[in-house]
Amino acid sequence: MSIAEPPGTTRSSDGAAPPANDSVRLRGRSRKRLTSLFAHGEPMVWLSGGSLVLALFMIIGLMALVLRMGFGTFWPGPLHELKLHDGSAVLGEVTRVQEIPAAEGADPDEAAKLRTEVRVGNFDITGVHFRWIDNAEILEATTPEFAVLIERLEWGRFYGTPVAFEIGDERVAEGAEAAWAAFEEHHETVRDRWERARDIEKHDVGKVNHTLEAARLSVRRVGLDHGFESPEYRAASAAADELAQGYEAEYAELRAIVDDLDTQNEGYRIVMATADGEEVPLDVEGIVRAVPANMLTTVDKWGVYGSRWGEFLTAEPRESNSEGGVLPAIFGTVMMTLIMTIFVVPFGVLAALYLREYAKQGVLVSIVRIAVNNLAGVPSIVFGVFGLGFFCYIVGARIDELFYYERLPSAHFGTGGIMWASLTLSLLTLPVVIVATEEALAAVPNSMREGSYACGASKWQTIRRIVLPRAAPGIMTGVILAIARGAGEVAPLMIVGAVKLAPELPVDGVAPFVHLERSFMHLGFHIYDLGFQSQNSEAAKPMVFTTTLLLISIVVLLNVAAIGVRSRLNRRFGTGRI
Repeated sequence: MSIAEPPGTTRSSDGAAPPANDSVRLRGRSRKRLTSLFAHGEPMVWLSGGSLVLALFMIIGLMALVLRMGFGTFWPGPLHELKLHDGSAVLGEVTRVQEIPAAEGADPDEAAKLRTEVRVGNFDITGVHFRWIDNAEILEATTPEFAVLIERLEWGRFYGTPVAFEIGDERVAEGAEAAWAAFEEHHETVRDRWERARDIEKHDVGKVNHTLEAARLSVRRVGLDHGFESPEYRAASAAADELAQGYEAEYAELRAIVDDLDTQNEGYRIVMATADGEEVPLDVEGIVRAVPANMLTTVDKWGVYGSRWGEFLTAEPRESNSEGGVLPAIFGTVMMTLIMTIFVVPFGVLAALYLREYAKQGVLVSIVRIAVNNLAGVPSIVFGVFGLGFFCYIVGARIDELFYYERLPSAHFGTGGIMWASLTLSLLTLPVVIVATEEALAAVPNSMREGSYACGASKWQTIRRIVLPRAAPGIMTGVILAIARGAGEVAPLMIVGAVKLAPELPVDGVAPFVHLERSFMHLGFHIYDLGFQSQNSEAAKPMVFTTTLLLISIVVLLNVAAIGVRSRLNRRFGTGRI
């Protein structure tokens, strides 16, 4: 009895059928030849992996640049004195050396020419901060021992050599070494007196002025309410006059203290010689820091480095934001981000709860979801224009008319402020929170809802005790994304509250202590101002990288805090999807 052979079986010339394993091998090879690599998706896998690696390299490169430039900004470098062939001299910090591009048609065998950029400072004398010098013009380069970099309150940096130290009309020290020793002896004391005087002017005198202004506004309110000829207005005016008289003595006392401190500081000067030999007297109280860069040991350099970082983190900006600190910008950035988070989380979660748990799924809900997703793609500047028109000009103006009408026509809430900026960014980040919350709610198994209903719980009890706790990690993911986006936005803030300089913080010791109507500084806007609005972009360039590093660090810290909360929630409930 013969056994039927499978279809397609071929025999050899002698009639024998090929082995079974050879047939399988042939069919495998045939399939391999017929199936392309694109069918397996292998090219797309390599493309996706390569794109990921490229993106990682770009991010790592950017962060490496920011870290190197940001941390290197405040390191004190040596001071060089360059004597030129024309007999002049230049003293300053060498910032970079650049190859001069060859002229068209030049001899290709000619040696490349170099030029050096020197930060020369002394803007009040020279009118420039930086100077390019061809290396062929340099006759000699030295590092003078007593060359000093002086960081001033006004006019930026000064480079020179101490010549003498004066107190009043008398020179108490002559020569570089003696003058520098006298400066070190008196500088800290003079600066302490100056800081005490400015502190009194800012806080104590400012508090008196604020009290008197509040009294004046209250009198005007009474006049608007009852008429400027009414007995109530006359009584309020008399009370305000009595209050002003009571504060006159305190104001005079504070003013006398300030005048006395300023008088004690008068006459303290250090005479500096520029590289060209010109002698320039500098008031000691206007010198923030003096650095004898070529005499510093490694420990001294670290001391200067730490001092500059301390000033950067705790002081107010000066010199058009190109020097000094960024404390108001740090405070404004953190406070605005926290207020934005407080506003956006409840509204985003409630909207997502309604769409997912209560709303009847249909065309209308689908349209709303599409609108929310499209809202996430609207340019941020559009939100800024909306915030200015709605929050400032409509809501804020109405608040002024109802509660602060005595201040009109000066706007109180009817102009840009930190609260309106926070609300504007809340609208900007609201779609992120809604989408993340909806996904987190959808990730909670329906069996948990059904079990809760089976135990007699109502819908709200089920949502509050079962759904929300298990969706909390996913909700926190939306909050993290909102913080990351909101903290770095600049365009809306330029319209609704962020300003170049706002030394008054939104929180102070004057009632009501939290002033949400005030304008504020923001690190993102500060970076834009340094990079594009500074009078000298070269001098401000190092601060751009340092401020960028600080902004990234603050966003990372806020995200780390949110991630920590999310991790605790995830460990506790364990079913929320991150």
